[in-house]
Amino acid sequence: MKYLVLVPDGAGDEKIEKLGGKTPLEAARLPFIDSLAARGEVGMVKTIPEGVAPGSDAANLSVMGYDPSVYLTGRSPLEAASIGIEMSDTDVAFRTNIITLAGDGAYEDLIIKDHSSGDITTEEADELIKAVNEAFANEKLHFYTGTSYRHCLIVHDGETGFQLTPPHDVLEQRVGDHLPKGKGSEFITDMMRRSYDILKDHPVNKKRIERGLNPANSLWIWGQGKKPQLSSFYDKYRIRGTAISAVDLIKGIAICAGLNSVDVEGATGTLHTNFKGKADAAIREFRNGMDFVYVHLEGPDECSHQGDLEGKIQCLEDIDQKVLKPIVEALREDGEDFRVLEVPDHRTPLAIRTHSATPVPFVIYDSRKEQPLDESRQFNEKSGQTGITFDSGFALADHFFGRPNPISEGN
Repeated sequence: MKYLVLVPDGAGDEKIEKLGGKTPLEAARLPFIDSLAARGEVGMVKTIPEGVAPGSDAANLSVMGYDPSVYLTGRSPLEAASIGIEMSDTDVAFRTNIITLAGDGAYEDLIIKDHSSGDITTEEADELIKAVNEAFANEKLHFYTGTSYRHCLIVHDGETGFQLTPPHDVLEQRVGDHLPKGKGSEFITDMMRRSYDILKDHPVNKKRIERGLNPANSLWIWGQGKKPQLSSFYDKYRIRGTAISAVDLIKGIAICAGLNSVDVEGATGTLHTNFKGKADAAIREFRNGMDFVYVHLEGPDECSHQGDLEGKIQCLEDIDQKVLKPIVEALREDGEDFRVLEVPDHRTPLAIRTHSATPVPFVIYDSRKEQPLDESRQFNEKSGQTGITFDSGFALADHFFGRPNPISEGN
């Protein structure tokens, strides 16, 4: 038996007037996943537990079978594992975005324009991280280059009790309204403020501005936590697996859970990622003996953060045709029995351009147990509300992998 979990990050949304009151999932042309839904199960799942922030860290842990209220120690430690940083038990990791600030005057009065600096390349970002390390690194702390705009700060013998805000939650808002809070957080604010002076006139940013691109002119530090301790995925489900993602967070979860992590050339985590390469990698992993592949696609989430409705719909359609379809066709060609779960990790409504804890739709298809054809079953919020309801992502994972959990029927 082969298991495929496909996660279109942030695909869930709300009804949009421009789409005639439909959500992007309802408006998108998704013939392949809808063909599976018509002979499978549909439903809704709450991937974010009460009291937990609706981040991709909590959501993907949940979908992968781990209760975030038990296992989540912070986002950045998972990303640190993906980069290959060895953390001690007293180290604290912080996610460090390189962002775009706009406006004039004092740092506090600048506007948070872009949490990703126009999806800056890793090569450009590495030059900027070198510059901030020259200014700030010492025996106590060090910055590490990650991918694109996503990087890591390690503080030895650090503290975690700060109030730090994800930049994608406060786009178009004033910096001074969202600076770090809490005892001892002043060193973080100081580095963020000083980083603007270091980066705004850096040669990398001068060239970006000349090309009409957003400058990566400030650090934004958040997502703190200590070394994670995930239980083994194999011990939990008795299957061997691989994660495929362009995002360090997902790679880190995989590594901490004892799964393989495969890098795909040209995988960017955006609308323009290498869809074919991800599908080919998943097929290759199955044919090399893996029981389970977790394919994560960041594009819908990034489009939502950017307010790009057309891009989000295009990305959903590309995932359907360029990723899901070829993987399933290969499994059929190989004569494999298989199960497919397609589920967003969370909603990222275009109206708010950040994450929401509202339940998301899912589809489960089992090649051995096709349901009677019902074309009203589709991969979207409206159809999902007619099906099965799960109160947690980890309960859905247990159901998908064959570990029974209580479920309730939708109306």
